[in-house]
Amino acid sequence: MQRRQQHGFTMIELIVVIVILGVLAAVALPRFTNLQRDARIAKLNAARGAVNAASAMVFGSAVARQNQVQPACAGFGTPNVNLAGNGNICTQNGLVNVTLLYPSSNLGGVVAAAGLIQAPAPTNALLQAEGYSTAGVAGGIQVQVTGGSAAATCSFNYLAATALGQAPTIASVVTTGC
Repeated sequence: MQRRQQHGFTMIELIVVIVILGVLAAVALPRFTNLQRDARIAKLNAARGAVNAASAMVFGSAVARQNQVQPACAGFGTPNVNLAGNGNICTQNGLVNVTLLYPSSNLGGVVAAAGLIQAPAPTNALLQAEGYSTAGVAGGIQVQVTGGSAAATCSFNYLAATALGQAPTIASVVTTGC
């Protein structure tokens, strides 16, 4: 009796392979589509870290320069920090507005200090080009990452210091709209 060699796959084998591929696609596809959200969350966390570090660095610089005569900041003006802890300090990004020895809660303060954009005078248009936006909140500014379902809920708040030498509050990130 002569046996015939098989020259292909049976119908059952093909169906099993198709089912396995379908299960893999159902599990893996949502994870791949979630990469953009993960990237926005990472960008938001990076911005919060930059704001936190810049706030501490500006504080140290403002304390050291408080009520001291300083040379002009090349192309940006003259820095000054008065006894009340208000004024401007010179950084590599230009002048940074200082309130109570910490970056002010505006574009020229915390956004300029953190270097979210590489420009001596940050504007909303420049922030938009980098995927950020800001909004005013009671006592501070909200830094948002755009591109998600709702920028207001892909954000963190920087609340200005309320007394001389008291640190500002940098709130946890909110990622529901990323």
